[in-house]
Amino acid sequence: MTDFRPIGYVIGVLVAFLGMTMIIPLGIDLLYGTDEWHVFFEAGIFTFMFGAALALATQNAHQKGLSIQQMFILTSVIWLVLPMFGGIPFILGATEASVTDAFFEAMSGMTTTGSTVFSGLDDLPEGLLLWRSMLQWFGGVGIIVVAMVFLPELKIGGMQVFRSEAFDTDGKVLPRAAEIASRISVIYVALTVLCFLAYLLVGMGVFDAINHALTTLSTGGFSTRDASFGAFQGPAEYVSAFFMILASLPFVRYVQLLAGTAKPFWRDTQIHAYLGIIFALTIAFAIYRLIVNDDHFEHSFREGLFNVTSIISGTGYASVDYQLWGAFPAVAFFFIGLIGGCAGSTACSVKVFRYQLLWASMRAQIRKIHSPHGVFTPRYQGRPVTEDVLSSVMAFFSLFIVSLGVTSVLLAATGLDVVTAISGAATALACVGPGLGDIIGPAGNFETINDPAKWILAIAMLVGRLEVMSVFALFTIRFWRG
Repeated sequence: MTDFRPIGYVIGVLVAFLGMTMIIPLGIDLLYGTDEWHVFFEAGIFTFMFGAALALATQNAHQKGLSIQQMFILTSVIWLVLPMFGGIPFILGATEASVTDAFFEAMSGMTTTGSTVFSGLDDLPEGLLLWRSMLQWFGGVGIIVVAMVFLPELKIGGMQVFRSEAFDTDGKVLPRAAEIASRISVIYVALTVLCFLAYLLVGMGVFDAINHALTTLSTGGFSTRDASFGAFQGPAEYVSAFFMILASLPFVRYVQLLAGTAKPFWRDTQIHAYLGIIFALTIAFAIYRLIVNDDHFEHSFREGLFNVTSIISGTGYASVDYQLWGAFPAVAFFFIGLIGGCAGSTACSVKVFRYQLLWASMRAQIRKIHSPHGVFTPRYQGRPVTEDVLSSVMAFFSLFIVSLGVTSVLLAATGLDVVTAISGAATALACVGPGLGDIIGPAGNFETINDPAKWILAIAMLVGRLEVMSVFALFTIRFWRG
């Protein structure tokens, strides 16, 4: 029988930590003289006490380490429990959100999706705005650790090809997670500070710069303005695009760079492909807008670069309503959101490396058709790809497509139109943020979506952020028997 105490201990510690961090938006509200500070005081005390009680009740079991089964459960439950407590300030605060809206917003934050149910952001108390940004920042660094420690061990979606990169894989999972987290956290904080300073240099205000630095490095996309990044058009778009790209590259490569090893970074084919896709799409949109929209080059290039980077990385900022550019850009952005960034980054969606592995497998099969007696082995990063990796990738693609179909049907059953249902399902599973259409497009939000649809979308965000398979494994009889 599964021992839930080690899981409870880790969750308790994280919940208590989340409660402690609420002192930051509390202090911001006091600094700005708003009356909302008591919201974070009450929510922080409750969250900390609950987490501390859970950790104390299970502290005797955490030294045993975690089994594979317990890791599966932990990776899913963390992203379910933390948004429950993270949403409390939205219920008690100026937003006066319902339980549904509060959970949706917190889940969107922790999974760094960036879809929002709140309007009137320009007038919200500073503490609540900062809390939204903090949730995304926590989720961003958290998902890197999950992607580099837990998912490779669980053999999720081909992630096992990264199991031995830069870190010793021997020993308990939690001690290794602590080692990786400490190195990554330094880099994550440093990049966030650099992003903040860069935003200041291009004229963004201090408070806006802090919030957007947090949500840029987490590739989350929450903004302090209803107009999103449309309120900061100009040089800030170049800054944002640069740091969104940095955040969606493998953080293990930064660790190696700091260790004095630069070759893995420059030779990483995943990075080459990702940067190449961004460049090609940016040029394509720039040329399209020059010809069709009669735009000038710098403006079309800047808007193309920013919005392509925002969507492909899963950040979800929008500086313009790109649906107004024409049918081609609108459809193209839908599929761009299904590409994703690099594995081991804060970016989301399918991820570039899976398309590379899929292409390598297809090439091997095509060559085998031409030469039936030949032996053709798919390769990735110069190494042969094992059958279990390819099977895992194929299973991921299959389950992702099935999940997209089922989620779309469920959303349509709640009364949403076809475009909203399909694009909503895609943006939730890919954790991108904006969808298509007048309601949830880049110029809209999810405020008017019905409650059942919001719950469906919130669960889809969780499933998509945790690479689909790790969540669905919990619903199999074999998993619990094992």
